[in-house]
Amino acid sequence: MINNQPSCTDINEPGLLHIDQAKNTILAAIPVVLDTQKIPIEQAKGRCLAEAIISPVQVPPHTNSAVDGYAIRSSDLAAKNASVRLKIQSTVLAGQFTTESCRSGYCIRIMTGAAMPKDLDTVIMQEHCQMTNNAIQIDDRHRKGQNVRQAGEDIQQGTSVLKKGKMLSPADIGLLASLGITEIKVRRKLRIAIASTGNEIYSIASVVPDGGLYDSNRYCLLAALDRPDIELINLGIIADKEAELLERFNEAASYADVIISTGGVSVGEADFTKAALQASGDITFWKVAIKPGRPIAFGKIKQSMFFGLPGNPVAVLITLYQFVLPALEKMLGITDKPIAPLIKARSLEAIRKKPGRTEVQRGIVTQTDTGELQVTTTGKQGSGILSSISMANCFIILRHDQDKVKIGDWVDVQLFSSLF
Repeated sequence: MINNQPSCTDINEPGLLHIDQAKNTILAAIPVVLDTQKIPIEQAKGRCLAEAIISPVQVPPHTNSAVDGYAIRSSDLAAKNASVRLKIQSTVLAGQFTTESCRSGYCIRIMTGAAMPKDLDTVIMQEHCQMTNNAIQIDDRHRKGQNVRQAGEDIQQGTSVLKKGKMLSPADIGLLASLGITEIKVRRKLRIAIASTGNEIYSIASVVPDGGLYDSNRYCLLAALDRPDIELINLGIIADKEAELLERFNEAASYADVIISTGGVSVGEADFTKAALQASGDITFWKVAIKPGRPIAFGKIKQSMFFGLPGNPVAVLITLYQFVLPALEKMLGITDKPIAPLIKARSLEAIRKKPGRTEVQRGIVTQTDTGELQVTTTGKQGSGILSSISMANCFIILRHDQDKVKIGDWVDVQLFSSLF
């Protein structure tokens, strides 16, 4: 009788970490890079703010009109079931500031954004006035203070407007500009070295011999991590030779914060990445109860954090988004960013699943006329079928203890728009 060794097909394989335990183990071990740099705000999108921003001014700086119309005293508003006629005294354009007083029985023509004239507190939208002989006629539908933006109603001077740890969005950049801030302090870029391993892997510019494969993993990772807060270092392809892996990884560890390799972390005779990591650094774990992505190594070489991802391209992307990306964002000091929520969608097909590991399938979410989200898989879900993720717009997350999915069941999905 053959004594079978543990494999990726075993639900209860010894040594497998629950996905949550693996994530928590990684995050507990990951350091935060404290180095900072000052950059112009026009280069700050996607960077992590290293200190809170305190507003040096109030926004808006003065009380102003929210519409094109006519500024009046609220005491001149029409009584119920009545109307009022007000003569136009002058005009104030955006960017102008007037100190003139408005005479009784008069109004001042005002444009959107223009500072409110002294003693006037209400603006009548021009579409709600009847013009006759340089005067306006208004009815009783208006109220005191309408169409007026008060000074400081958006931001008060001296208040905190952006928190330390904020991943800056385009709106944040506009907010900084509205305060007259030209430079900010951000966390420095994370230096990440990326390598593919394997004797069967060839550059996309090469002629591939029989039995060879084009290297797609490295290009997936380079594209996925092409972010403003990351400096990418392309290590190319490293052969499945323990000595070469040791040399290249140790060299990369002298300048990179993180090393990410793909392949060589399973149990094959030529899978040397895990062995190289054990020889040159510390290995924390290398098997997680997730499909695809079970063989993932995590550890440290010198001062560099190391992620040894699987060799199959779908598993590379899934382990990147489920394990590596949260770790990188902790290293960058990001504590405030849009989340990638799990949302519910109704499955339009039956999906095979056994309790005992998390499964991440590739799916296509659609929305019905009534607003209900529905999802189907992209077909064959093998970890080497890169088209299954290229066609998808979401991950279908089947939880560790979850059983098979029936048609009509609700499942958790993670939209790519919140990840990629």
